[in-house]
Amino acid sequence: MKISYIQIAVLSLFLISCSNDNSNENGPSGFSGFGGRQATSVETSEVEIGPIADQVRSFGNVKAQNVISVLPQVSNRITEIYVDLGDTVRQGEALAKIYDATFRDQLSQAESQLEQSRIALRRDSSDYQRQLSLMDRDLTSESELDIAQAAYQSSRAQFESARSSLTQAQENFNNTVVRSPVAGVINSRALEVGDLATTGTELFQVASTNGYESRIYLPVQDWRAVKVGHEVNLRISNESGVSAQGVVSRKSPQLDATTGLGEIVITLTQIGNNIYPGVLVENIINITTKERTMVVPRSALVEQVETVINPETNTIDLDRTYSVFVSRGDSVAERRELELGIEQGDRIEVLSGLLPSDNIIVTGQSGLDDGSRIQVASGDRFQTSEERQVGNQQQSNRPAGGQNPLANMSEEERTEAREKMQGMSREERMAFLRELRQQQADSTSNGQ
Repeated sequence: MKISYIQIAVLSLFLISCSNDNSNENGPSGFSGFGGRQATSVETSEVEIGPIADQVRSFGNVKAQNVISVLPQVSNRITEIYVDLGDTVRQGEALAKIYDATFRDQLSQAESQLEQSRIALRRDSSDYQRQLSLMDRDLTSESELDIAQAAYQSSRAQFESARSSLTQAQENFNNTVVRSPVAGVINSRALEVGDLATTGTELFQVASTNGYESRIYLPVQDWRAVKVGHEVNLRISNESGVSAQGVVSRKSPQLDATTGLGEIVITLTQIGNNIYPGVLVENIINITTKERTMVVPRSALVEQVETVINPETNTIDLDRTYSVFVSRGDSVAERRELELGIEQGDRIEVLSGLLPSDNIIVTGQSGLDDGSRIQVASGDRFQTSEERQVGNQQQSNRPAGGQNPLANMSEEERTEAREKMQGMSREERMAFLRELRQQQADSTSNGQ
């Protein structure tokens, strides 16, 4: 089969066109050769070197270490209440008054009975001593001595009983004034003036001001990790900063049979102005702390999930691995498999897979592959259309190159600028790019 000159000419033109496309790798279109892919705009950040802690977090209420229930010791009407909710009281301070007329009469009666018993005891004691003296001189019989001795012993027993009754009557009368057993703050008040106070019914609740604590309940994994002596930071739920500090002082030796949770008691050592009984706080227990380690944000991680069939159990398990992309020369993305360590919120420790000098890709990494072409951009490349419009209005003198000033440079200038940005942080690179834009804008204005 013969090929005509026309067919040879068409084939030659096609080969020349393909050759031109392959030679235009760095053209303004951003494509890598014939059928190439466009460079992906990404944002990078340096690997953070700093402290990280393995933490257990749980919410609980701050409580006074000792909360005392004040119970009336006698029953009758309440005639006076001297304190209200939130009042600070001293130990022994009067809190309320109970109607005391009945108890005053009982005290007077007990005093009279004691005096009568004392007189009878004195009389019978004298008779007994006289009978003993007569017996020594054989002037009385043993039966008369026994009668005198029995009368004396009975009088002495009645005297002791009367003295006990007086003690009880005196205590009942004194208990008509309800006093605080400890120094603290009135947490609750159950009755009002005119109500009937009965023994065994709580009248007041006093929280001791000697110290505060927080009690939390943890699942078995966290409960097992927490030890007595671990430091704790406490944060009020609607505040960002630490409101108090404490230490794990007690730990339940067993889990609750119903809930499966273990109780942890945290004693507060330092408190802020917003800490008071009843406030809800987040208890942050530091289990393990590392001072200097490589840390990356969770959002930078790329997760790969593979299904693995376990032949022994005939089940399907999920094998999860994590990696990040790093910027190589600000033009190529390189995948790095990571070994992760401690997690603290959205920060994760990297045990291996990164170097402290690496710049990790934190935005735009979801669609990358190992070796993908990238273009490192500042934060304004990821702004919304409204933000870009405002930025364009504020920077109307930008060069025609748009948001990336490197596009208006020669290859040598672009290489030099990239080398300068290698050791810069993200903020420094953004400032450097803004300076380049301004220089290009000034040169454009002078040229016009």
